[in-house]
Amino acid sequence: MISLPGPLVTNLLRFLFLGLSALAPPSRAELQLHLPANQLQAVEGGEVVLPAWYTLHAEVSSAQPGEVPFVMWFFKDKEKEDQVLSYINGVTTSKPGVSLVYSMPSRNLSLRLEGLQEKDSGPYSCSVNVQDKNGQASGHSIKTLELNVLVPPAPPSCRLQGVPRVGANVTLSCQSPRSKPAVQYQWDRQLPSFQTFFAPVLDVIRGSLSLTNLSSSMAGVYVCKAHNEVGTAQCNVTLEVSTGPGAAVVAGAVVGTLVGLGLLAGVVLLYHRRGKALEEPANDIKEDAIAPRTLPWPKSSDTISKNGTLSSVTSARALRPPHGPPRPGALTPTPSLSSQALPSPRLPTTDGANPQPVSPIPGGVSSSGLSRMGAVPVMVPAQSQAGSLV
Repeated sequence: MISLPGPLVTNLLRFLFLGLSALAPPSRAELQLHLPANQLQAVEGGEVVLPAWYTLHAEVSSAQPGEVPFVMWFFKDKEKEDQVLSYINGVTTSKPGVSLVYSMPSRNLSLRLEGLQEKDSGPYSCSVNVQDKNGQASGHSIKTLELNVLVPPAPPSCRLQGVPRVGANVTLSCQSPRSKPAVQYQWDRQLPSFQTFFAPVLDVIRGSLSLTNLSSSMAGVYVCKAHNEVGTAQCNVTLEVSTGPGAAVVAGAVVGTLVGLGLLAGVVLLYHRRGKALEEPANDIKEDAIAPRTLPWPKSSDTISKNGTLSSVTSARALRPPHGPPRPGALTPTPSLSSQALPSPRLPTTDGANPQPVSPIPGGVSSSGLSRMGAVPVMVPAQSQAGSLV
């Protein structure tokens, strides 16, 4: 079985209709097809009936016995013409949502369209060819009507533009994304009291409402209605007028305060780190550092001389150099260095006797004088003649 493209089938059927009308002997009856002259309108999502019927001149409108109509309906969009329904030899073929209002055979050829969409708008053509019971063509006719599918407004969206505070200006906007024909807008205040607005504060085409020099009494619920001839949709926005500073001012103050605190914390941290950095070098002990040339007051210095064995231990008190010129009759102490040591006096030893401690007074200085100069008395152990400690 060979399948033919839709447009080719449509043209063949048209040729068949015209051929039957031209080849069959003419009948005394004249066929007239009736369609509305005015444009039909319907609403998207609904249904519509395209009325069509035919008559034979000088005969009643009801179908005669043996009368056979051949009916075809076409829809032409911007690109091509499609067949939406056909009734040939008692068989009806149609697209989804398309049907004949009356059962065939009938002289009423009205077409029903369901589930309409905006794209269904356009011209519809009805073609009919009628034969009598003897197979003679009673006539052929084709007429066209126009269908316009309207679209109610889609729910609009309401927005508030501006900062609603006392003395400021704001704009309420309303926009419906889809409608046919184009919508017009109306703004009303519902609460706390009803108020309607007109031009020039209201733009019915763009859907904007301008409110200037706001006051607390202008607060409330504002409703926008988008409407055309087939429907209405609405949205609302609540206007709250504040008396304090605007949100931008508050935000700026908060940001400024945070930035100021951050800078202050940075300065304090920097100062603390700088002071710590200055203290650390003074406390560092370097291995290769040279000791400062100062004359300390050591409490005591021990000099250990080694000659195979420990020979002597001497303690002395270092003396500070006097400040200023020396006074007459005063003694000038000399500092004790590690290379110098007081001589250790020889202590007499006796066999079997314990050594007695002796407090030598070097240089003829009295013990009280040495105490005033900071000398510390020490015990010197006894030594043998060989120099070893006993």
